[in-house]
Amino acid sequence: MSGPQESGTFAALRGQLQDAAATFADGPGALEGILLGMVDDVDRAAREPLEIFPVCHHSPASALAMARRLREKQPKVVYLELCEDMAPLLTELRNCRLPVAVQAFAGDLDGFPAEWAPLSVVAPVTEASAEYQAIAYALDTPGVELVLVDRSSDHVFQWDRRDERAQEASAEAGTPADQPEAALHGEAVGVEIGDLRPRFAELEEHLLRHGKVRHWSEWWHQYVEVPLGTSDHDTYRQVMFLIGSLFRRLAPGDGDRVRVDEDRERYMWTRMREHLAATGTDPEDCLYVCGAFHAASRVEEFGVHGSQGAFTISPRTNTTWQYGLIPSSHAAIEAQFGLASGSVSIAATEWAKSLKRTRVKPFRLEGQAGAKKSGRKKAVAAAAVPAPRSTDAGDRLSGFLRRPPVLDGLDEAELLGWSVDIVRAARRNGYLASTADAIAVFETSILLAGMRDRAKPTPYDFQDAAVTCIEKDSVPGRRDVRRLVEIMMGGDRIGQVGYESLPPLARDVYDRLAPLELNLQQRGVRRALLDLAARPELRACSDVLWMLRRLMPHGAARPIMGERRLGERSIQESWDLALGTHQRALIELGYEGVSLEQVLEQRLRREAYGPQATTATVLAAVEDATLYLGSRRLADELGTHALKVLSAERSVDGAPEVLRRVRALLAYYRTNEPVLPPWIEAFTKTGYAHYCTLLPTAFRDEDATVGQVAAMLGFLFSMESLALSLGCDRTQLELAVAQSHPDDPAKTALLWAAQVQLGTLSRSELRSRCAELLDNPLVVPSYPRYLSGFVHALEPVPGLADVVVEAVSNAFGRLPDAVLLPWLPLLITTLRSGAADLAPLLIREAGRIFPGRLAALDAWIPPWRAPQPDPFAARRTQPEPDAPRGAALLPAHPATCDAVAGLLGCTEDWSSTDTAPLPSGVGLLAAHPATCDAVAGLLGCGDQWTDQSAPGPTGAALTARHPITAKALESLLTGT
Repeated sequence: MSGPQESGTFAALRGQLQDAAATFADGPGALEGILLGMVDDVDRAAREPLEIFPVCHHSPASALAMARRLREKQPKVVYLELCEDMAPLLTELRNCRLPVAVQAFAGDLDGFPAEWAPLSVVAPVTEASAEYQAIAYALDTPGVELVLVDRSSDHVFQWDRRDERAQEASAEAGTPADQPEAALHGEAVGVEIGDLRPRFAELEEHLLRHGKVRHWSEWWHQYVEVPLGTSDHDTYRQVMFLIGSLFRRLAPGDGDRVRVDEDRERYMWTRMREHLAATGTDPEDCLYVCGAFHAASRVEEFGVHGSQGAFTISPRTNTTWQYGLIPSSHAAIEAQFGLASGSVSIAATEWAKSLKRTRVKPFRLEGQAGAKKSGRKKAVAAAAVPAPRSTDAGDRLSGFLRRPPVLDGLDEAELLGWSVDIVRAARRNGYLASTADAIAVFETSILLAGMRDRAKPTPYDFQDAAVTCIEKDSVPGRRDVRRLVEIMMGGDRIGQVGYESLPPLARDVYDRLAPLELNLQQRGVRRALLDLAARPELRACSDVLWMLRRLMPHGAARPIMGERRLGERSIQESWDLALGTHQRALIELGYEGVSLEQVLEQRLRREAYGPQATTATVLAAVEDATLYLGSRRLADELGTHALKVLSAERSVDGAPEVLRRVRALLAYYRTNEPVLPPWIEAFTKTGYAHYCTLLPTAFRDEDATVGQVAAMLGFLFSMESLALSLGCDRTQLELAVAQSHPDDPAKTALLWAAQVQLGTLSRSELRSRCAELLDNPLVVPSYPRYLSGFVHALEPVPGLADVVVEAVSNAFGRLPDAVLLPWLPLLITTLRSGAADLAPLLIREAGRIFPGRLAALDAWIPPWRAPQPDPFAARRTQPEPDAPRGAALLPAHPATCDAVAGLLGCTEDWSSTDTAPLPSGVGLLAAHPATCDAVAGLLGCGDQWTDQSAPGPTGAALTARHPITAKALESLLTGT
């Protein structure tokens, strides 16, 4: 601004303020400059040829003044402070139930930091807002053009101060950020259309203290909304200009934020001048709707005659933006813009009362949900004559500032109705409220209003009175009294986007779920019962619901009965569906693709190929691709990528998850596919070598838990047969176990279990080691950790369950109470924290070993203490002379022999046992000399048979020549 405006309109006001500055500041100075500068700002904005209409966000007074001015002036062009790239969406508002928010969304960023993704900008719209009145007038009035002039969504983030904005955001006390409805906007950046709030903390504190109010929303309602509700247009404009200038001049010296505000003002005036020059529209036929803070602008580009060429609009980035409408709510608006709890609901109530009191007809979009059907609207609008605009409206500001506040008379009927309603609501929510409480609330409201210098209690006075008189020490129900008053004053209205305005994906979801015959667009929970056996056509609905459960937040689609696992399908399912409540999430899915299958495939690829993806993450994507999409192509692609990720990993953090998922996939492919996919065979080979390599390091690594090492061993032992069949070498595993030397007791026990599985340690040796641990008093305190390792060993070696039960039982049987009782809590906590999922296997084994009745416990002998029979005792005993030998067993059981012969492909018949006696062992040696030579070579006998061409030796000569071989063969043939 070059200097004070040469206008005599506010000369008297300037003189009064100059005298006041000299009196209160003891001479001219900064105060005089601020006060006179405010008057200059008002004068400059009021004399601008293009009429500026200052507004406040969701203010009933601004909406009422806007409706009156639009019917009087009937402008041909309406310039609106809103992101210019959101213009195509505004026509879709007629298909929605307000409040809703216009959203710009970007998931794939090009030109912004990747950690900012996704980007979202929302501009909420309510019926009690001046912006909606301007939009409805422009869209439904023929010949009127609506032009959005604010920076684009891309520029919002180009000029973003993300780190500082997180620190500056401060919601007022009572903002319902913890309510579900408050999260409807998510983490989106709110476009502050008409935002008007002092940025000078000391100024706001001063206004609240002297206004005897608790928060800014109450101050604005009392000292701005109420006085301006009945004022004329010129008074409204000048007062809003003055408030905007005051807040602007007393804003703290935040250079970045001031720069962004001034750039926005330069941007908007540049766009308006470009439009005026392109269309040739007369500025007198235009109306510029913006926040009062920007209306009192002092940039050089201000006005239609401002400087040109000094500001250059930067180009947009290559980020692709998508646009849509999402449901909003009063609580979401309050949470995002730092308003007091219930303030937007109270504003909606005041808007309805003001319309009845002033009989102003508001503008509503044709077809708007909740709008009254009227065929006279356009006729009345066309018959109205635009009021001529006065170039000099006069000084209305001085009279408004000198006028004492108008005290509304007490509306006893309204206040009495409020008092009765709040008591009724309190009773329904568990409060012990009575008629006496209603009287107390009525009288206390009047008392509080009098203490705050107002004759008529405001909704905020009534709310304080209700809390004081009804709410006691605790809240018996889900809602407190303050929340009950908010609901009673209008509640938290939640908008809804109509079917026609939904993206293609959302409409496709509703169409595919139509066979359920449920109103899924309505808020609340709907129960869906699917009998897939009786109605096979519902399987398509089931597929959609499972994909929604995978893609949408928890609670949108929640299964009550039925599950979907690899290779399993339910025959009946029951679902709790709340798609109407989570409509915003469903709409944002539409920004990612045109079908659920496409979005799910994109997300699976993004998760699998992300920079933080692990082998477990990729295998989970493979499982989901098979489970929800049934896509063998995608599963094979992701499985091949999992093989690469596994080869690059150098830690064992995800070993348990890898083991669980690869087992499930392997079981699925073995039962549902004729052959295993190539990628899972390669994964088994690579995983076997990979975990063998990492095993010694994992045993010594302090960061590797015993569960992770057990999972590695579980992979190696459970996949061993498949890995060996594919060409792996078992020696690699044996060497890895031999090179492992853990220090942790749990890992030591795990190593012993692995040695038992490999055969390098016998069970008797393992039992003796456990006994030695109990005999050593220095090791007894750490014995629970050994047990934890044994329990984890049940994952790779489940056959050791009996040994683990024996180890625990021996501890309880041998340790004295003085040692056992302090040691018992440590044992329980160790098993619960480290092996909770393996404890059922241990319990089942204990139930199998121990007696089932208490009476049998006294006479019960543990299996490990019972005398063990010698399994080779029967072999060491000499058989009876007439006992059947091995050769005699074959003709004694011909059916068994015939079955084995059939499997081997032998077709020879049995020889008659009566014609020739069975050959003895010596006879067999003579009949099969090659076999005898092979056995002799294995036994290290150097003697050889005589020349084969010579007559064969007799049986006695063969026995004498090869005594050891003959004895060995006779033992094998006779079974002794």
